[in-house]
Amino acid sequence: MTLEVRNGTIGFDDLTVLEDVSFTVESGELIGLLGPNGVGKSSLLRAIDAIHEFEAGTAVLDGTDVATLSREDVARRIGYLPQVEGAQPSATVFDTVLLGRQPYFDWRPTDDDRLAVRRALERLGIADLAMREMPTLSGGQRRLVFLARTFVQASEALLLDEPTSGLDLKHQHEVMSRVRSSIRESDLAGVVAIHDLDLATRFCDRFAFLYDGELYAVGDESVLSAGTIETVYDVPVDVFERNGQTHVVPKETADGTAV
Repeated sequence: MTLEVRNGTIGFDDLTVLEDVSFTVESGELIGLLGPNGVGKSSLLRAIDAIHEFEAGTAVLDGTDVATLSREDVARRIGYLPQVEGAQPSATVFDTVLLGRQPYFDWRPTDDDRLAVRRALERLGIADLAMREMPTLSGGQRRLVFLARTFVQASEALLLDEPTSGLDLKHQHEVMSRVRSSIRESDLAGVVAIHDLDLATRFCDRFAFLYDGELYAVGDESVLSAGTIETVYDVPVDVFERNGQTHVVPKETADGTAV
């Protein structure tokens, strides 16, 4: 199973955001979608999920053009976590996550649906919140709940827009670790839009840099060069390896400004 973006072009009115973007994500693989604010990462995820249409090109899931699927079929096959949460439901955490299973049942959830919810809550370490009402949660806790809802929905692909937003350092690493393990265990094709380059290098298998309306570079750690990162983010950096982990650190002068 593969997820492909083929020559995708995205625009709004007379503005072209991204043009001729192509890459492939294999099952069990997590690609980090990287680039500065406003470059089109969120727009690309929404286009892949067929929330917005590509102006040209398409997203293909296991040989099927996603745009030809019904919304129900898209929801069964692709789990999508948006960056911005909608209105908070007056429901328990368990029932909120159960909504992610709605594309799979007709009238009422089955025991398998409830089991999927329990497993997702346990996977993210929030099983103790199951009976809490959503409005009583912190922002970070809500983020984990919506991530769990995305997990129980996905069957083939997972699209995550800043999944660690609002989380502290410990929970950022725990969430990304569980995202990666879930993708590998369930053979999902995963794409995550993420700002933290250290998190990306630690947990992603490959990287796709968006810059100036195009896919600037895509590949394994070989694309994590200082030249690429400095061009894309317009800041000088040092890229080095320590204990088998690639790190990206902005260069600074003695007064703390970038050089």
